[in-house]
Amino acid sequence: MPMVRRSIQEGVLMMSSSSSSTTTSSNGTDSSDDSLSPSASSKSFVLTTLPPPITGAYKPLAVLSAHAGSVSSLALCGEFLLSASQGKDIIVWQQPDLKIFAKFGQGDGSVKALVSVGSKVFTAHQDSRIRVWKVSRRRGSENAFRLVDTLPTTKDYLGKFMKQSNYVQTRRNHKRLWIEHADSISCLAVHAGIIYSGSWDKTLKVWRLSDLKCLESIKAHDDAINGLVAGDGRVYSASADGKIKIWGKEKRKKADSSLSSSSASSWSHVLKATLEGHAEVSVNSVVVSGEGKWVYGGGSDGFVMGWEKREKGEDFEEWRLGFEMRGHKMAVLCMCVVGDMVCSGSADKSIGLWRREESGRLCKFGVIQGHEGPVKCLQASPNNVGAGFMLYSGSLDKSIRVWWVPKQVDVEEEKKPSFKTLLMQQG
Repeated sequence: MPMVRRSIQEGVLMMSSSSSSTTTSSNGTDSSDDSLSPSASSKSFVLTTLPPPITGAYKPLAVLSAHAGSVSSLALCGEFLLSASQGKDIIVWQQPDLKIFAKFGQGDGSVKALVSVGSKVFTAHQDSRIRVWKVSRRRGSENAFRLVDTLPTTKDYLGKFMKQSNYVQTRRNHKRLWIEHADSISCLAVHAGIIYSGSWDKTLKVWRLSDLKCLESIKAHDDAINGLVAGDGRVYSASADGKIKIWGKEKRKKADSSLSSSSASSWSHVLKATLEGHAEVSVNSVVVSGEGKWVYGGGSDGFVMGWEKREKGEDFEEWRLGFEMRGHKMAVLCMCVVGDMVCSGSADKSIGLWRREESGRLCKFGVIQGHEGPVKCLQASPNNVGAGFMLYSGSLDKSIRVWWVPKQVDVEEEKKPSFKTLLMQQG
């Protein structure tokens, strides 16, 4: 496995060789100049100048420190906030008081990602399995989050293991069923009765929620898949190969050599567009805004980029790189979107606050400081709390921090709601 991919995924965060104009001294300070010059290969974007950071608009609410390892993923599940770590533990925090409701976890290796849908929670693990947990609201119950299945399921496995055509080559002299991931599962996304999983094995797998059956395995990228987002009939995959790919669901026409799939499915995912980032720079995260018209990605060189949909053809969509900006001094590791705002977490320990303009370009108006390690994951509440929203951040410093972020830049200090008021509104 390439060293670059391992270093990015495990949090040993290095600047790309393509951004050699920036150097970091031994005390962690950036010794580069303030130039925001784009890469020579990018010509069709608009470069936004970096504004002075506004650091006083947000309000820190709480620091949650109960994990033994680095926090790797966050998810909201009803009144619960779920956090997973590089250890095997998953902690359930009950809002609004943010006290520990339950702990659960099982499997070999760290928990890489988690999502919730209905009364179930799906967790992705370094041991290349997805675990399914049933949620119970009984306080203090040892079975509040009970393991009910593992993907691929035993039924799915037994239905395929006898047929040689169901096996694919994963590496020299080693084969696996196409329904199995061959490396760590790095990301999950859920949409319209489907769960998507992306892995370091470069594949994107499609699972049906109703029966947990694997429907497709797509050879999606030339390197590890780092991020997924799904919505409006599309799934977007971000990869260490420097690309974001857009997949759309279509009625099956004929067998496609680029994927393995179940004959029980009458549809399949096909490639709609490939969005190119900077050369030799990993794309670590992806979000979609503006009703699917804009896609934003965060790179290992600290840039945030945006692609605009120009028109839709019969089989392929045309996209244009319309925005890019050096948003962080180090790699962008995660992003989330809430309304017209985008948040970016970085290896430089900060969280960038961006507002989407009418043109679709992002304007960075604020920076949140507080973490003592790289910010690995972000989760924003979709509900308004006062004149803003709740933002949760997880870090390699093993902590989760809770913030209130205003949706208006000119929020006056004396008008900010209190800690108690915000938590009660969130509940």
